[in-house]
Amino acid sequence: MSRRSGILEFAVLGLLRESPMHGYELRKRLNTSLGVFRAFSYGTLYPCLKTLVASGWLIEEPGSAPEDALAASLAGRRAKIVYRLTADGKERFEELLSHTGPDSWEDEHFAARFAFFGQTEREVRMRVLEGRRSRLEERLEKMSASLARTRERLDDYTLELQRHGMESVEREVRWLNELIESERAGRDQRSTPDGSTQQDTTSEETGGLPRHRDTSRPDPSDDTTK
Repeated sequence: MSRRSGILEFAVLGLLRESPMHGYELRKRLNTSLGVFRAFSYGTLYPCLKTLVASGWLIEEPGSAPEDALAASLAGRRAKIVYRLTADGKERFEELLSHTGPDSWEDEHFAARFAFFGQTEREVRMRVLEGRRSRLEERLEKMSASLARTRERLDDYTLELQRHGMESVEREVRWLNELIESERAGRDQRSTPDGSTQQDTTSEETGGLPRHRDTSRPDPSDDTTK
């Protein structure tokens, strides 16, 4: 399985864990909620759905509205098929959700993983965020070294483009630092008015996201970070 098809499998299972959907609705959610899939087409999505059905992770059901089925029958069209996650599919998604290997730090996969952080355990979130930060710091170091070697040979516009790319990566690193610190604060113990301590009640689902976020933070799927 290719990296891109693996990302799509993960996203489809994650969205269907929220609720059953038909193909058109699923593609719309992929486009609007997960910007990394803007370029995906029906020709890519439906083979993925068929593969997931064959694997036993999804089942196909007819549309639930009787009038829709009747209208489709009268028009000579097939009723919309609704895709539902099976118990095995839920286990498969949980398995993918717990994965923290290098693939989860790359540009496209990180964007998809971050979209499902609300369903991810705190420790897994931390490993993914720290891995992503490490990857971007390595990228910054290489970009800086390359710019130092080639600066004198670049025209002003190419130089400005490279600076813009570095600034984009630097912004994402700052954003990741903010998220990581918030996650750490969310699991720390805090004092109560009577002087005792208790575990912070920040939800495992929401983590410790900062209350005031920089609205200029980069989109993890932004091509300028690649």
